[in-house]
Amino acid sequence: MYMKTSLQWRFTTVFMAMMQMIGSDLGRSVDAVIFDFGGVLADEGFFDGFRAIATQHGMDPGGLAETAVDVVRGGGYVEGRASEEDFWEEFRARTGLTESDAQLRHEILSRFTLRGHMFDTVDKLREAGYKVAILSDQTNWLEELDAVHGIYRRFDLVLNSYRMGKTKKDPSIFDEIVKALGVAPGRALFVDDFEGHIRRATGRNLKTIHYTNRESFERQFKKYCPGL
Repeated sequence: MYMKTSLQWRFTTVFMAMMQMIGSDLGRSVDAVIFDFGGVLADEGFFDGFRAIATQHGMDPGGLAETAVDVVRGGGYVEGRASEEDFWEEFRARTGLTESDAQLRHEILSRFTLRGHMFDTVDKLREAGYKVAILSDQTNWLEELDAVHGIYRRFDLVLNSYRMGKTKKDPSIFDEIVKALGVAPGRALFVDDFEGHIRRATGRNLKTIHYTNRESFERQFKKYCPGL
C-alpha cells in the first residue's frame, strides 16, 4: 500500500492552495466540480434500459420507466434499504414481466455507456487543480460499473445514495458533499440532468449547470472553468 509521508501531504496541501489562488486570478469562479453519473458522465442506462424492456414487450416505454422509478425509490433500493433481489421481485409483481434478474439487469447496465468527452473534462479539471466528485442517486450498479471501467480512480470523491442512505431529494446531501470536498458551496459547481436536483443544489448556494446536451454544457462550463 502506498502512503504519503507527512511532508508529501504538506506539499500537496500547499500545492492545491496555490492552484486555487492561481485559478482565482485567472477568473476561475469554482474550486470543485460535482457530476451526476447517469445522464451526465454516462448515457442514462436506467431510463434507456427500461424503455427498451417496454418496447420489447409492447408496453408503454414512459409508463414502465416511471414504474421502475417508483419501485427503486419507494422500495428503498436506491438508498440501500432494500436489496437488488427485492427490487426485481417488486418490479415483476407490478409489471407482470417474467425475465430473470440477470436478464433484466443486463438491459440496464449495458446501456450506461461512458461519455468520453465528459471524462476528458474530468481529467483536465484534475490536472488543472480542481477537485472533482460524483454525486449520484445510484445502487450497487455504480460499483459494478466502476469495477469494469475504473471510474472511481478518476475522482477525488464519489458519493452514491446507495451507500449514503439518502438521495438528492434531500437537500442536506449537498451540504455534505461540499464539506467533504473542503470547499464553500459558492465555490462548487454541480452538473446534473434532472431539474429538481439542480433546483435543490441552487438552494444550497452551489453553482449549477443543467445538463441537456453536450453543446449547451460546454458553453456554460467555460464560464466557470475558463481555459479548459
